[in-house]
Amino acid sequence: MPAPQTHYFEVEIALSGFGKQFTDVKMPVWAPGSYLVREFAKNVEGFQATAAGKALRTEKINKNTWRVYHAGTKDFAVKYSVYAFELSVRTSFIDASHGYLNGTSVFMYPADSKQLASTLTVKPAAGWGQVSTSLKPVSGAAPFTFQSSNYDELADSPIEIGNQKILSFVANGTPHTVAMYGDARYDEQRLLGDMKRVCESAQSVVGQNPLDRYLFIVHNIDRGTGGLEHLFSTTLSVSRNSYATEAGYKGFLGLVAHEYFHLWNVKRIRPIALGPFDYDTENYTHMLWLSEGGTSYFGDQIVQRAGFTTPENYLASLSNTITRVENTPGNKVQSAAESSFDSWIKQYRPNENSNNIGISYYDKGQLLVGQLDLMVLNATNGEKRFDDVLRYLYAEYYQKRKRGFTDEEFQDAVAKVAGRRFDDFFRTRVYGTQTLDYNTVLGYAGLKVTQTPASADGMLGATVTATGANVSALGAATGGKYIVTSVVRDGSAWQGGLSVNDEILAIDGNRLADDPGKALAGRPAGTKVTVLVTREGQIKELTFPLLASTNQRYRIEQLPNPTEAQLRVLGKWLKNNK
Repeated sequence: MPAPQTHYFEVEIALSGFGKQFTDVKMPVWAPGSYLVREFAKNVEGFQATAAGKALRTEKINKNTWRVYHAGTKDFAVKYSVYAFELSVRTSFIDASHGYLNGTSVFMYPADSKQLASTLTVKPAAGWGQVSTSLKPVSGAAPFTFQSSNYDELADSPIEIGNQKILSFVANGTPHTVAMYGDARYDEQRLLGDMKRVCESAQSVVGQNPLDRYLFIVHNIDRGTGGLEHLFSTTLSVSRNSYATEAGYKGFLGLVAHEYFHLWNVKRIRPIALGPFDYDTENYTHMLWLSEGGTSYFGDQIVQRAGFTTPENYLASLSNTITRVENTPGNKVQSAAESSFDSWIKQYRPNENSNNIGISYYDKGQLLVGQLDLMVLNATNGEKRFDDVLRYLYAEYYQKRKRGFTDEEFQDAVAKVAGRRFDDFFRTRVYGTQTLDYNTVLGYAGLKVTQTPASADGMLGATVTATGANVSALGAATGGKYIVTSVVRDGSAWQGGLSVNDEILAIDGNRLADDPGKALAGRPAGTKVTVLVTREGQIKELTFPLLASTNQRYRIEQLPNPTEAQLRVLGKWLKNNK
């Protein structure tokens, strides 16, 4: 990285012992854990190959493959540059302050030899003194030289380069390193102590620790973008102000819990499609609701078990997830299994109609795994729970069979632990769109769900974006243009003909000078409104009745007289390990 301010990594690969007429060298098209084809080869330039100091003939044979002709020599080198200026947890970035790379967007591999071990040497920019990665260093080698057993390990070990602050703690005997990039105010001792508690709580779920080291790369930036899991590490992108409030701080701990728990769920306990990876194309599975949604469920459970969240706050958060799922029209259209399978074309490419046709496998999966947890607890009289399902999958498939599991094998595992099958649940709730039976399942723990209308007023049924701000139809932004950015299926705007990209000019003959939600607030359902809009440069007048919102607020409450069996299940479900 001789000129980091230009946003380029310079890469050289030395390949030895390749005896064919030519070798194909590839760049992945996606990053495992982020299910979208991102075409990383678009950032490659200046590809060339040499042997013994002489140039070799090369040609690009498809979008992400370069062919190197090296007949007569088994050893050759490849050089290229990678433009890296997208700072997210799934891409690569370099500027004058630091470099960060994910292997899939920087490192190529010989197409037929992903299994080969490799040695990596990182040469930091002038003035940079730290290289943080979970790859193991090579003893006695040049500074910042690391080894990987195969390409999958190399690709799955992100690297932070610069002058990041290095912190550390030990959790259950395993050293954990925290590489902090960016300015942020936090209590160092509290942070490390709390991260340790989260990690130890996470390790107790499956009960087996596969680690001999672990690395957190934390980017403290203006606006965080989440996290991405890896085999022995994770990258967390966090707002630098997160630590300043209790809510923000606990949000950070929740992100730590989620990404750390992926060590088991996804990286080792995984659907069969998710490894070994095909880096050339999509890797389809119906089970991201388990891999991601289940990790969201356990992320919250881990924080609660570690004592950072009270049972009451945990149930309030779960109530919000129910509210979010049940008020999404797409929940009745797309199943959690379909959402998982279609992640490649929908999850990372939302549009104005996404909420009408789809559901998040994170949110829906969280509820599905939560229900399975309570169903197993009930079926075993509180003796076993979903933790035991994960323990079985870890032992049977990761350790013994050394592979992932099929959809059917997962259902069999749940049945083995529970002592009974839940085929109807999987058919109707996971692979179908039937509404979850909240009261029956939560009733196992002496709880119930109540629901009340979100509003008694008539609702526009659309989201409006004011100039420079996103607001709902009942938001508070003022000034500028008011553009319709989404319309709720079967709501007032949907039936009345209001369209995405319409600019609302007036309501009932009054020029709009404020958020339209204020002009409509308090009007009862059935009230007719006349909305003047401009669409494609033409003025249109639409008259339609305001319909009542179908949205509900959901709240989990305790039943008045829970039985001993219900209290036993509740105590097992919301236990506190503090």
